[in-house]
Amino acid sequence: MKNGSRKFLIGAACAALVAGWGGAAFVMDRGAAQAQAAGDMMVPWFEADPYWPKPLPNHWVLAMTIGLDVDKQDNVWIVHRPQTLEQKESYAARKEADCCIAAPDVLEFDPAGKMIRHWGRDEVKGNGHDWPSSNHGISVGPDGNIWLGGNGAYQPRPPAGSAAQFADTPAAPPPLYAGGGVGPYHDSFILKFTPDGKYLAQIGKANGSKGSLDTENVRGVAQIRFVGNEMILADGYGNKRVSVWDATTLKFKRMWGAYGKKPDDKPIPHYDVNSPQFGNPMHCAQPSNDGLIYACDRTNNRIQVFKMDGTYLSQHILKPDTRGDGSAWEIAFSRDPEQKFMYISDGANENIHVFDRKTMKELYWFGGGGRQPGQFYAVHSIVTNTKGDIFTTETYRGQRVQKFTYKGMIKLSDLIKKGTVGGSRINP
Repeated sequence: MKNGSRKFLIGAACAALVAGWGGAAFVMDRGAAQAQAAGDMMVPWFEADPYWPKPLPNHWVLAMTIGLDVDKQDNVWIVHRPQTLEQKESYAARKEADCCIAAPDVLEFDPAGKMIRHWGRDEVKGNGHDWPSSNHGISVGPDGNIWLGGNGAYQPRPPAGSAAQFADTPAAPPPLYAGGGVGPYHDSFILKFTPDGKYLAQIGKANGSKGSLDTENVRGVAQIRFVGNEMILADGYGNKRVSVWDATTLKFKRMWGAYGKKPDDKPIPHYDVNSPQFGNPMHCAQPSNDGLIYACDRTNNRIQVFKMDGTYLSQHILKPDTRGDGSAWEIAFSRDPEQKFMYISDGANENIHVFDRKTMKELYWFGGGGRQPGQFYAVHSIVTNTKGDIFTTETYRGQRVQKFTYKGMIKLSDLIKKGTVGGSRINP
C-alpha cells in the first residue's frame, strides 16, 4: 500500500460465516459450492490466535504493517511504517505522555510470539546506503539475510512521531499508483542487511529509476522472493513488471510484463481484467515448488501464472467487480510438497481466499471486515510456516500482524455444516 494514499471504507462485515475459530469468520464463496458439487474434498481450516504476538515493550506500537516473512527457524519477520502513526498514537515520541512511540521498522518474533530482535532506519543510518521513504516488504534470503523493499515515490520526511512530522505540510503526493507519470521516484532500490541490521548491499539508488526497462534500478518493489540464487521481484508500484536479479552478483537477469510481454509504462486504467499490461501496483511474484511464478496484478483483480523464464501460462480472475485497492494482494501456499492449497490475501474485500492450486478453483474464504481477532482491515501480506500456520499483516489503520493456527484437514461439507465454533457463526 502506498503511504499517503486515500483510505478506503470497509464494507459491512460479511453475513455468511464458515469455519471454526474464535472471533474469526469463514465465508463461503461460489467457488466452494462448485468444489462441493465436484466432490467432498478435504480442506485445511484455521483458528485465530488472539494472543499472538506478545505485547511489545517500551510503549512501542505498530503502524501500517507492510511486510512479512518466515525464516528457517519459523521466526516471523515484519516491517512496518513508523511514520504512519497518528499524532495521538505517538505522544511518547515527543515526551507528551507515556504512550506511545513507534516500534523500530524491523521486528523479529519467535514462534511463540516473543519479540527477539529489532532494528530500523535510526539504528542503521550513516552507513552510506539509502532508506525507503515508505517501507514495503521484507524477505529472508536463503542465506538468512534480510531484504527490504520500498514504494515511496516521495522524498524522505521528518522523523516518525516528531513535532516536525506533524508540522510538515509536504507537497501533494503523486496520484495513487501513478507509476511512470510521477517523475523522480525515491524508492528505486532494495536493501540487504544481516539479521542484526548490518548493511550488506543495495540494488539501485534513490531517485535513480528510468522506468520499467531500466536494468540498473527498480521502482517501488512490493515483494522480494527467492528461487535458488535468483531474486524474483514484484517491481511493482512504479514499474509494471516482474524483474529477476542474481542474488550473488546483484546483476539484472530478465524481466516481463503482463502476458509475458515487454513492460510498458504507458498510463492505463485500473480494474481491467484484460489489460495488456500490469497495473500499479504489480504486488506479488510468488514462486511455487514446481517452477511457476504467480503474479498479483492487484487493481486489475487477476493473477497471472508464468514459467520461471517469463513464459505466460494462464490467468485467473479474482472478484472482478472489486474497486478501491483491488482484490489480488499476496499469495502463500500450504506446506505440503505439492503445495496443494493457495491462500490469497484480499485487502479490499477483507478476507483470505482458499484455492485448490491445481484446478485454481476457490474452495472457501475466511475473514471479513472488522477489528476483532480473525477479522481484517486492509489485510496485506501473507505467509505460512513449516507447521502450516498462516500469518498476515494489515496496513492502513489495521496496524497489526495475526496468526491463524492450522487445525488440520476437514471435509468441506463438514466445514459448511458447522453451526457455531468458538464464537464464530457458520452459514453455508
